[in-house]
Amino acid sequence: MADILVVEDDRAILRGLKTNLEFEGHVVRHFERGDEVPAFVQATPPDLLILDVMLPGLNGFEVCRRIRVADRRLPILMLTARGEDVDKAMGLDLGADDYLTKPFSLTELLARVRALLRRAGPRDAVRLRDTLSFADIAIDFARFVATRAGQPVHLTVKEFALLQHLAADEGAAVRRDLLIDRVWGEDVNVTTRTVDTHVLALRQKLETDPAKPLHILTVHGVGYRFVAEP
Repeated sequence: MADILVVEDDRAILRGLKTNLEFEGHVVRHFERGDEVPAFVQATPPDLLILDVMLPGLNGFEVCRRIRVADRRLPILMLTARGEDVDKAMGLDLGADDYLTKPFSLTELLARVRALLRRAGPRDAVRLRDTLSFADIAIDFARFVATRAGQPVHLTVKEFALLQHLAADEGAAVRRDLLIDRVWGEDVNVTTRTVDTHVLALRQKLETDPAKPLHILTVHGVGYRFVAEP
């Protein structure tokens, strides 16, 4: 069973995809607009994205481009009514893994879904939270909103992601290299020092005494761990 996100504004096609994918045992979530998708994928990564090209808000090419900046592993299958080679090439150049031209048979689509999921292998088993509360801090990861004692706190996208991954393993030490893999992917410019710098920034923004943190703790020689209740 996989968690599949379908982005398609044709409701008849969407219903057909949802029905058949669920019959295969998958969990299916969906959007009909493109502009809602990148932030949602960042906060709640699916196992596979089925992405139409012609969408309101943002088209599928731009959605794909934005997702690939943060996540290079998510399998993306693009759908389009166009048949020109230039459009297929554009989708693949932007990071799509496969491409299917409408009209398509559900048998072919399901076969491609199975192939992409096999190729990708199991994703990180960590289940990321949508929200987090500790001390006087409230975080909504899906909306990228953070408050402290009711007042807005500005966190960068990477700071949100780093805190979200630490909170997913609450109480356990998370290695720096694993945090790099989860938050920054294959960015070759990121080092363990990058992680340290982002943790320092989170402490400055969220801890009562950043020099004596109670929630974002250092595990010497390993990495960091998050605890909601010290």
